[in-house]
Amino acid sequence: MSFAPGVYPASVTPFDAKGAVDGPGVARLLAYFRANGCKGVVVAGTNGEGPSLSAVEKRDLAKTAVSVAEGLDVILGIATSSSDEALWLCKQCAAVGANAALVMPPAYFREASEEGVALWYEELLDKSPTPILAYNLPQRTGITLSAELVHRLGKHERLAGVKDSSGNPDNLLAYAQAMNGMGKSLFVGDETLLAEALDNGWTGTISGAANALPNWLSQIVAEWQNDPEGARIKHELILPALTELRKWPQPMTNKALVVHAGVMDSKAPRLPLLAYEGELPPETLALM
Repeated sequence: MSFAPGVYPASVTPFDAKGAVDGPGVARLLAYFRANGCKGVVVAGTNGEGPSLSAVEKRDLAKTAVSVAEGLDVILGIATSSSDEALWLCKQCAAVGANAALVMPPAYFREASEEGVALWYEELLDKSPTPILAYNLPQRTGITLSAELVHRLGKHERLAGVKDSSGNPDNLLAYAQAMNGMGKSLFVGDETLLAEALDNGWTGTISGAANALPNWLSQIVAEWQNDPEGARIKHELILPALTELRKWPQPMTNKALVVHAGVMDSKAPRLPLLAYEGELPPETLALM
């Protein structure tokens, strides 16, 4: 499968007063994304504190998101070195009606070779009933998905595409060439590279900043086909805010911004993270 061009927020996860996932809060968040032109949503990803959620919580979060999606594609973030757990979660995606899983490489054994990582993904792709997006985030995992590996995985029918959050501009052309003609989706995670990614034929962005600026980012992607120059001007206009926001602690700042927007009740993350209590990024606030 491939995804429609657009913005897919890497959604924060709302928690209630007892620290459990707040179902009504999830519904409000998805309504907010939908109203601002987003095409889908990623739950339990990096911004969603996925590594702090149990596998059962991730399944239930995906189920809740699907039940209130109303046209949004739902993608479940998976970050585990256990192939069995990753496969179980992919099966749960299919069972609850989620569109895909966003899967990080197995990150604990950083001594693993590229061949080992490739085989881990291929085993999961062979067995998964749901499409998979491979997730390149070497800052967290210590593992880089090379263009050669992306090309190899792209040959599998159940690989839907790739999200690249490395911030490496060289990947924009390299990944596009690696996936050329395969009908796969390419999502940039670093929104400061969005215009350049769209120039190289990428699908859009799976974006943490879309928690705060979904309307701006959605407009840029939506307008790119018919008015690329206008879309590029919009991107240049918000680039200082995107650059600033990426310097602030995440996902805590994004949670505080969503609360500031009146979309969510609590900005509290799960331990070991602590709620952000300082001033909010002024460049971002000016655009909200």
